[in-house]
Amino acid sequence: MEVKTSLLDNMIGVGDMVLIEPLSEDTFIENLKKRFDHNEIYTYIGSVVISMNPYKSLPIYTAEKVEEYRNRNFYELSPHIYALADEAYRSLREQDNDQCILITGESGAGKTEASKFVMSYVAAVCGKGQEVSKVKEQLLQSNPVLEGESSTFSGKYMDIEFDFKGDPLGGVISNYLLEKSRVVKQPRGERNFHIFYQLLSGASDDTLKKLKLDRDFSKYNYLSLDSATVNGLDDAASFRTVRNAMQIVGFMEDEVQSILELVAAVLKLGNIEFKPESRCNGYDENLKEMCELLGIEQSVLERAFSFRTVEAKMEKVSTTLNVAQAYYARDALAKNLYSRLFSWLVNRINESIKAQTKTRKKVMGVLDIYGFEIFEDNSFEQFIINYCNEKLQQIFIELTLREEQEEYTYRHGLKPTNLQFHKNKNGILAMLDEECLRPGTVTDETFLDKLNTVCAEHQHFESRQSKNSKFLTDHSLPHNCFRIQHYAGKVLYRAEGFVDKNNDLLYRDLSQAMYKANHSLIKILFPEGNPAKVNLKRPPTAGFQFRASVGTLMKNLLTKNPNYIRCIKPNDKKAAHIFTDSLVCHQVRYLGLMENVRVRRAGYAFRQAYDPCLERYKMLCKQTWPHWKGPARDGVEVLMKDLQVPAEEFAYGRSKIFIRNPRTLFFLEEKRSQCLEDLATLIQKIYRGWKCRTHFLLLKKSQVVVAAWYRRFAQQKKYQNIRSSALVLQSFIRGWKARKLLRELKHKKRCEEAVTTISAYWHGTQVRREYRKFFRANAGKKIYDFTIQRIMQKYFLGLKKTMPSMSPIDKSWPARPYGFLDRTHQELRRIFHLWRCKKYRSQFTEEKKATYEEKLAASELFKDKKALYPSSVGQPFKGDYVEITKNPKYQKLNSFAEDKVLLADVVSKINRANGKGAPRIFLLTKKSLVLADQKTGQVKASVPLPDLSSVSVSTQNDGFFALKLKEGSASAAKGDFLLSSDRLIEIITKLHCIGATSADRNQISIDISDEFLVQFKQDKVCVKFIQGTPKNGNGVACKRKNNRLLEVSVPSP
Repeated sequence: MEVKTSLLDNMIGVGDMVLIEPLSEDTFIENLKKRFDHNEIYTYIGSVVISMNPYKSLPIYTAEKVEEYRNRNFYELSPHIYALADEAYRSLREQDNDQCILITGESGAGKTEASKFVMSYVAAVCGKGQEVSKVKEQLLQSNPVLEGESSTFSGKYMDIEFDFKGDPLGGVISNYLLEKSRVVKQPRGERNFHIFYQLLSGASDDTLKKLKLDRDFSKYNYLSLDSATVNGLDDAASFRTVRNAMQIVGFMEDEVQSILELVAAVLKLGNIEFKPESRCNGYDENLKEMCELLGIEQSVLERAFSFRTVEAKMEKVSTTLNVAQAYYARDALAKNLYSRLFSWLVNRINESIKAQTKTRKKVMGVLDIYGFEIFEDNSFEQFIINYCNEKLQQIFIELTLREEQEEYTYRHGLKPTNLQFHKNKNGILAMLDEECLRPGTVTDETFLDKLNTVCAEHQHFESRQSKNSKFLTDHSLPHNCFRIQHYAGKVLYRAEGFVDKNNDLLYRDLSQAMYKANHSLIKILFPEGNPAKVNLKRPPTAGFQFRASVGTLMKNLLTKNPNYIRCIKPNDKKAAHIFTDSLVCHQVRYLGLMENVRVRRAGYAFRQAYDPCLERYKMLCKQTWPHWKGPARDGVEVLMKDLQVPAEEFAYGRSKIFIRNPRTLFFLEEKRSQCLEDLATLIQKIYRGWKCRTHFLLLKKSQVVVAAWYRRFAQQKKYQNIRSSALVLQSFIRGWKARKLLRELKHKKRCEEAVTTISAYWHGTQVRREYRKFFRANAGKKIYDFTIQRIMQKYFLGLKKTMPSMSPIDKSWPARPYGFLDRTHQELRRIFHLWRCKKYRSQFTEEKKATYEEKLAASELFKDKKALYPSSVGQPFKGDYVEITKNPKYQKLNSFAEDKVLLADVVSKINRANGKGAPRIFLLTKKSLVLADQKTGQVKASVPLPDLSSVSVSTQNDGFFALKLKEGSASAAKGDFLLSSDRLIEIITKLHCIGATSADRNQISIDISDEFLVQFKQDKVCVKFIQGTPKNGNGVACKRKNNRLLEVSVPSP
């Protein structure tokens, strides 16, 4: 029977924040801390999951956990991210509702890990199969690639597409606001993008040498040194993970190399320095190396850093850049180069993981996006990040309220509660775009003046220069700053840099210089640099692009059923077991978690279907306990009436009961706990009574049995004593009678024995007198036969003890003890040798028998005929020496051979023109032999074995052999083959064996001579072998003497 569980069972703190009582920020934080201290990192707010980053591995993501949460009700088990993932996936698969999982939180809160857990859970519970597994693996491995390039400093949205069965088909990734300013400058205590550190730590020395990089982080100005190394983060291992993920996703090796070259170029850009007199300093090093990486002429990039060309209608004006402008141009190029590379990377991954079918698909979106940011110094980047979070908070509240309204009104006929929440509709980004597009001088001061003019009376805007007099004396508000009331609190923004960062200008000279590069990616990343497509239209601002992408995202989210994961980091040290109250409180505020709880509690704090509610609380009422036989709703009504719960504290829906106040739920839980204790006491009492009665009856029954057995034992003992006494008396009487009889029998026996002895002696004397005259004639022969028999017996026993080993090559045999046994001794030795040879052969496998047969054939062919033969005796015939079936380079060559490859080796094909050898792959099958190029695997020649007439070799210690083809055959057009191989004996033996076993062709003849003719196309060339010392040392050398003679020098033995 399945055991029913609930979120309320064995609860540490409160598993659902909606039930917390009393509700305050302090109790909220205290509950999170209590659960965090017990490694309970997940907590609910209704259907929202709060995730605390534990900064350590926990055993809660195993395959057993996946099965535990699979197809379970959301509130059935303790809070977990798997419960939300399962709810979303089942809703998508069974109800055909598109889903979206929104994961928010600041850097280090665990958003990326949360998205991994969601995707890994969906991958674990969806269908199986080779194609499905490939798609799942590509979707999972797209994460490490983007993590290395973007870290947590961007927003990422992935749409995972499923078919009607719920199996993944592919995905589409969108990125929002890569924080590209981090490329050139990082906040204190934070790192640049991970890929820089991973490349320098994990790349091989050869790779770094090609990229002109050094492992020392301190040599690069763009890398912050205070956070270069992070505890628990292995950059080298992460780099290997990124490379492996790229391979799985489908990146080619040249694409990976191009990406690494651009990353290295960004690092080199940061080391370029400028001076007033020379514009650029260090041309011989950093700029030169960067130009070599990107394939750009150094002079072109020098000019782009030194001058700026402005085009107006038909005129071009060139101005010289000062040092500050040159540094600005350098940083702008670095930021654009990196951000465009990241956008290209996202598009490239999308090409690999997109769905291949055009049928209608179900979609699950996973949004991993930055959280609300409040720093000491907040600028344009923080403003647009907070703008996005405002939009997400508004849509979150809107969707939550809509869900609550549908739950109350449409599904259960209840009256909803109207609530008002913070809404911020300032159009500051639009005003910033208007200011940037305005003719005339545009500065940060003019932008701030416009804000002060337009937003002066707005309740969420504060500035010292506005018309509102209450801020004129606010010294916490500097003159060049403005403050905005967000849903998460007030944020002070410094207006300096807003205009430049919104324009995000990259000088056209730099774009055109980049377009001139001979690099495979640069022309794709800088299309506006094409001189043939010069566009004088002003490019869209960063704010406009971001607003458009956020608007698209909001429309996308409104079409899907939302699921929320709020990620919180417990401390800034990224260490386990540390909970900083102030930091967590700050995140709780800007994530709007208290507002979320108030939304859920505005109507009814708790709801539950009638069946599980009655099942859980039925013991509180006598009428419903132990079984209720009517409808579940009627049972719940009887239960609530019996408990006298006030009517305003709950409401009955169509399929659920709604409880307004958590106190009511805790009251029911307290009554249930007490009732369970009473029931447990009653059960214990009944059980103990039953146990005692059972024990007493057992004792009583045991006493009767023991008494019966004891009485039986006593009577048996008494009987045995009487019987033993009678037996002793009987034994004494019988013993006396027996001894008397024995004495009489002994006397009679002695008398009979005396008579018998006397008779025997007398008969013996008579017989000896008669036999004495026959004994002397036959005694010698009998003694001889007996002696020979004893000698043979001794011989065989001695031979058994001194028997030699079972090895066929063991020639030892015991010495002959007697001369007359010579023939017997030799015959036994022969029979024993034949017998152990038979035993040895019976252990051979078919493959080993074939090998020995080939070795025997080689002996018959070459023994005492070829000087190379003795060195080949101890070498086994392997056949495949190049592993042609395992080497992917020879896969096409392996498929070319129709039959099984009997021999594959590298030989040298001798050129008749100069006597030099070219390496070739030699393949031998039962039907043909093939010569192929060693490097490419391309087939150079294929000769059917019936076209082969004979093979010629020398008697010397060399590896040269000639394959002679039959005249008039199709293969004889190009002439015979003169080859050289260290495994000549094995090659020719296999050729000979194939001919011997084939019934459809004659056996190939073997010609062994120090001088033979070879047909090269139309000419015959004599190959002559001589003994001597070649010029190149101890090896064999082949030299052309004339058009008709090739001379082979073989070292003297």
